[in-house]
Amino acid sequence: MCADAPDEIKERAERYLNKAKPLFENLTLTVDTEDGRKFYEMAMNYYNDAIYFYNNGNFIGAIIALEYAEGWMDAGKFMNFFCL
Repeated sequence: MCADAPDEIKERAERYLNKAKPLFENLTLTVDTEDGRKFYEMAMNYYNDAIYFYNNGNFIGAIIALEYAEGWMDAGKFMNFFCL
């Protein structure tokens, strides 16, 4: 692993979070059902975890949590639970 790798990982995590921020800030539940609320909760929890990990220096954890958050968001969009 090269010496610059930790900085590259931090920059990548920051870039991903900056791109995701408006998506999650504007994520709207369009179907108020138990399933819809669960998908929303899971997406937002993983997004908030990503921010927590980033703020605590765990940049790999931030990227991983953000990928899970986006997975829940994409699945929720597919199921018509969300509007962006």
